Amino acid sequence: MRADIMEKIVSLSDGERIPELQQYLSSLTDDQLTTVVTNSALKGKDIGAMVKSIFKGSPPSAPEGASRRLLLYQHCIPLCESGDLQTEVASDIIGLLMLETHNLPGPSLAQLASLFVDAIKLGKMGSGKSLELFPTVLTALAATEALSYGKGELSGEEYKKQLINSLCSSRWDPQCVIHLTTMFRDVPLAPEELQFLVEKVLRMFLKLDLQEIPPLVYQLLLLAAKGCKKQVLEGIISYFKEQDLRQKEEQKDGESMDVEVQSVPQDQLRHVEGTAILHIVFAVRLDQELGREFLKSVKGSQGELCPFSIALLLSVARIQRYEEQLFDFLKGAITKGFKDEQLQQGSKFLQDLLPQRCSLAQMILDTVKNSVFGWDHVTQGLVQLGFILMDAFGPKAGPFGKTATEGANATAKTPIQQACRLGGQVLLEGFKMHEPIRGEILEQVLNRLVTKTASPVTHFIDLLSDIVVSAPMILLESSSKVTETFDHLSYLPLATVQGLLKAVQPLLKVSMSMKDALILVLRKAMFSSQLDGRKSAVTGFLLLLKNFRVLGSMGSSQASQAISSSQVQVDVHSRYNSAANEAFCLEILSSLRRCLGQQADVRLMLYEGFHDVLRRNSQLASSIMQTLLSQVRRYYEPEQDLLPPVKLELCIGAQGDQVFLQEPLAHLLSCTVHCLLWYQGMRRSARPNAGGSDDDDDDEEEGGFQDELQSILESITRRMIKCELEDFELDKSAEFSLSSVGVKNSIYAVLVMGVYEVLIEYNFTKANYSKSLFEELLELFSRYNKLSEILKEKSGKGKSSKSPRSLLSMGFVSTLLTALFRDSAQSREEALLVLRSSGDFLRYAVSVALQKITQLEETGHTDGPDGQNTDKTFHHLCDITSVLMWRYTNIPCAVEDAGKKEKRCSVSLLCLEGLLRIFSTGQQRYPARVAQLLSAIDVSVEEGSDHGPGNASVTEKTAFYIRQFQRSLFTQLSGGEEDFNSKEAQLLVNILSVLSRQLEPSSQQFVQMITWTVKICKETSFEDVAFSKGLLSLLFSLHVLYKSPVSLLWELCQDIHSQLGDIDQDLEVEKQSHFAIVNMKTAAPTTLLVLSQVGKVLDEVDWLITKKKGQLVPDRLSSGDATQAAGQQDPVEKALTLQLGTLLTALNELVQTALPSGVCTNTLLGELSRTYTILTNLVKYYIQLCSGQQGLLPARVEKLVKLSGSHLTPQCYSFITYVQSGELAGGSADDKKKKKKEGEATATASAKLLRETKAIPNLIYSIEQYEKYLITLSKKSKVNLMQYMKLSTSRDFRINAATLEAALQEHDNSQQTIASQEPEQSQEPKKKRKKQ
Repeated sequence: MRADIMEKIVSLSDGERIPELQQYLSSLTDDQLTTVVTNSALKGKDIGAMVKSIFKGSPPSAPEGASRRLLLYQHCIPLCESGDLQTEVASDIIGLLMLETHNLPGPSLAQLASLFVDAIKLGKMGSGKSLELFPTVLTALAATEALSYGKGELSGEEYKKQLINSLCSSRWDPQCVIHLTTMFRDVPLAPEELQFLVEKVLRMFLKLDLQEIPPLVYQLLLLAAKGCKKQVLEGIISYFKEQDLRQKEEQKDGESMDVEVQSVPQDQLRHVEGTAILHIVFAVRLDQELGREFLKSVKGSQGELCPFSIALLLSVARIQRYEEQLFDFLKGAITKGFKDEQLQQGSKFLQDLLPQRCSLAQMILDTVKNSVFGWDHVTQGLVQLGFILMDAFGPKAGPFGKTATEGANATAKTPIQQACRLGGQVLLEGFKMHEPIRGEILEQVLNRLVTKTASPVTHFIDLLSDIVVSAPMILLESSSKVTETFDHLSYLPLATVQGLLKAVQPLLKVSMSMKDALILVLRKAMFSSQLDGRKSAVTGFLLLLKNFRVLGSMGSSQASQAISSSQVQVDVHSRYNSAANEAFCLEILSSLRRCLGQQADVRLMLYEGFHDVLRRNSQLASSIMQTLLSQVRRYYEPEQDLLPPVKLELCIGAQGDQVFLQEPLAHLLSCTVHCLLWYQGMRRSARPNAGGSDDDDDDEEEGGFQDELQSILESITRRMIKCELEDFELDKSAEFSLSSVGVKNSIYAVLVMGVYEVLIEYNFTKANYSKSLFEELLELFSRYNKLSEILKEKSGKGKSSKSPRSLLSMGFVSTLLTALFRDSAQSREEALLVLRSSGDFLRYAVSVALQKITQLEETGHTDGPDGQNTDKTFHHLCDITSVLMWRYTNIPCAVEDAGKKEKRCSVSLLCLEGLLRIFSTGQQRYPARVAQLLSAIDVSVEEGSDHGPGNASVTEKTAFYIRQFQRSLFTQLSGGEEDFNSKEAQLLVNILSVLSRQLEPSSQQFVQMITWTVKICKETSFEDVAFSKGLLSLLFSLHVLYKSPVSLLWELCQDIHSQLGDIDQDLEVEKQSHFAIVNMKTAAPTTLLVLSQVGKVLDEVDWLITKKKGQLVPDRLSSGDATQAAGQQDPVEKALTLQLGTLLTALNELVQTALPSGVCTNTLLGELSRTYTILTNLVKYYIQLCSGQQGLLPARVEKLVKLSGSHLTPQCYSFITYVQSGELAGGSADDKKKKKKEGEATATASAKLLRETKAIPNLIYSIEQYEKYLITLSKKSKVNLMQYMKLSTSRDFRINAATLEAALQEHDNSQQTIASQEPEQSQEPKKKRKKQ
């Protein structure tokens, strides 16, 4: 029956019998018709023909036809959604329906549209197939003239708007979100409709399954072609940012609760993010407008970056036209992030005001971690970013090509250094994780080592070293790249060569080919014409000797130094290897012997390296000792009766009239002594185990050089004691000028002093605490001292030259000091008394220690054996600290000075200086081991040592020593001013400020420290400028970590005002003294300190205003929040206003103070104009705020303006007048001072005038700019702010009648005087009169 109906309809239609078809269709009921359609659709047969026939037989003009058409639509749409039909059948039906949509009358369209909207609301649009029809319906609807709606009528366009509005406001089934987004691409939308829709889709993100996000992102980006690009991008980014945060939280919870709580599986999230990034990058490539919006959005969201947006940035940066802009932006954002962090860490005021944000550096490192999940499109950008950071922010070459030496263990402190370190971390992590980029990273690092010869490359060497340690085996795959780099060795700077070889050293043990390549290169370099090339060869060979141990070498505990890699397990001790190593090492040694005939620099390197080689490779002892012995013999005078025992003339060479050092004799002896002592120590420790006499023949063979060296050293000692200075042609009459004779004498003097030092160390070690030997040692020292005095005296006349570097080793210095100050053994007392009785010797011992510590602080290592070994050096440092602390606390300076009134620095003071250096070295070079360093001192404080707990925290330990030094300072201050030792007090203050950096600012100890410092400042009234400066700097540095220092500054300004008096001399300033440390003498220097602190506060305020301005732009949309904010003021704005208010009050005090003209007045004028500039910035911020919405101006701001207008500005103008009159008339208050300086050169005076004339107009300009913007703000906020401003007369043309009269009269007098006096005398009085 149904089949018949269908056939009939189709045949009538095919035969073009339209009237009959219409009639037949009318005869069918709706149910019959729909059943037929359903059946034919399910069978998939002739459905197209069927639908066409029904359309033919239902003319849209006739009501019946129109309703039949509507029925067909209403039936077919759910039918297609039901999922019962084959896909192509459904497509056919929808296609046919689309073609006829525009023929439907308005009401039918409206009904159809409502049908769609209801179906969507009820979630019946499962497959989304029929949704393709919806855009056509909406387009047709928008074209209709009028539709009845409710009781009235609406145009089609309006009706469409209503529909879309209702659709976006309703609940969507998560399944159909993607279909709807796709569908809306074909609907013509007005901008506000589009925005409404985009917001709806972005809200739906959270309801969708993760897997559905990438296709939706894709559809959204296509939809964004119509507009709302920025909103789409920001929405996608913020969705992923939220997901990341959630995932991080869950991970944290999971770790703390030992349960896996994962609503967001990490790997799935990362893959989805990766796909989304690819979609966005693809869209940006095709749509320039989207790219521009992306750039804008990224730059606008300053500080709102997250790992996802960084990954997206790096991917987009691979598109060439965005590359430069995006990397520049990232570079800027990174340094800004570090600077902001630094500013916030340095100020409690800012920490309390703003929450600590997640740092950008951490996010970038997170991005590197996330990129493991197949984000190949991000890794390339990461590599580029890493190198951009390292290139831009690496260490720069200093003046004259010198580099600022930073030891490997110095921590990155400045934002620039931190940015460079971040670049290195990104590259290292990238190298570990991603195989494809390893080759490129390695190649780029090596290229930079070779090409950047002008600037330091320490950061690249550190990176290479980390790469080698983290993945040695991977590096072996690209060993050819490393060997290529070796070819350039002889042309590279020495520091680079040392670093490079040290970095790749673990590889040399594993790769024979690499080692062979290096040896070839080094051999060539031995004969290089460049001195640096030869030095590089020596460096390389010494490193190889150290690291290829011959079988049977004593395992020294230091053998595995930090550079040996834990991951390279290779048996270097197998029989073949050790034999090969021995031959290999001896061959190298013979190469090195050639160097002994080269320049002094090359020899020096050998002497400095031999001891370390011996320590690591004891089997080479006899070869090395023989080499040294033959070298010593060259310069040793074997005739026992001849003086001096060394041939100095062979140690120098001459070329033309140039004299230069040829053989660093003292270093040669030093190296020999250290090697000999070490060798003897080793033999002694090996002896007990030997048991039999197997070693005897061995001993004879090796003992030869041992005995000979010992006798040579003893002979040199004996004869050096007998030598007078004349024997070396050095006596008091010798000249040390720059002539060739002078240079020769200087070289001789340094060599002789070095030899004496080496002998002192050797003989002390050999003496074994014998009294007579110690007396000989003192003899040696007195010779040394005499020569050193002559040198000091001679160089003192010319330029002050530093004393030559001491040749004592750090280990010996630590032993010597312990013996001199702490050794209480009865048996040694008598011998040590000999040394202890010589004040000069004690002073010398401590000053050498000081020199070593300073070198350690500056370069991270010291000269001499084990100088490069961090652990040993640190161990010696701890010992020295303990001795110096004991000596200082037990023998105070006062006791020492009372005995002898010498002009020199006392030992206690030297100890104190040493402690200062040690504490700052500890913080800079060993930040992680400060606690260990402090524990080492524990023994030093016997009284009350129960307070110095061994296992206390760093803060507690530090606080304990702080109390010790506070006690010493208090003792200094409690005496009278005549007993006050300024140098000691300054050192103590410096030590306190270094130690206080170790205190946790939130701790009780920190608060105690501040309270104590404030108390001392309030009670001490000594007129010592340097001490008061140090103390106040300490106070400021502590105070700023405790709370904002503005009130403190205000009190200090009041003190300065009452000390120096007012600019109006008739005014009596009320005497106030909060801080006794501010007195007549210290007031002016204090002013400069206060002003620099004012500058820092202004920096913070300026930073906050900029931050607030940055937040204004995105918040412009939400005007609701803004009106609410006007009622209660934002905490940041409130704090800002209060800070500025207190600062203005403090400056108001200073501006009225009669400051000495010059630096003080100039700095004050500068800070005043900065204050007005920042006030102007604040006013501009409020102008922006008020134009955004009609907000009220907070009362505090009005108060601030009143304060500036009625108090500060008028005083500024009087101050300007004071400064100008001071310049012209010389200021009567300071008359006496001025008279002393009458003869000052006019050049400096005119330069000063120029400087000050600049400062005054700048200040006036800033004040006027401020007033200009205030007028604008008054208009915007409807508050009359100008009522507080008074017009100034300072800029006007001023004629003071009384002054003019006096000047004219003076002019007449001077004319008469000149006439009556001689011309040459006329100069002096004229000058005087000018000053009256």
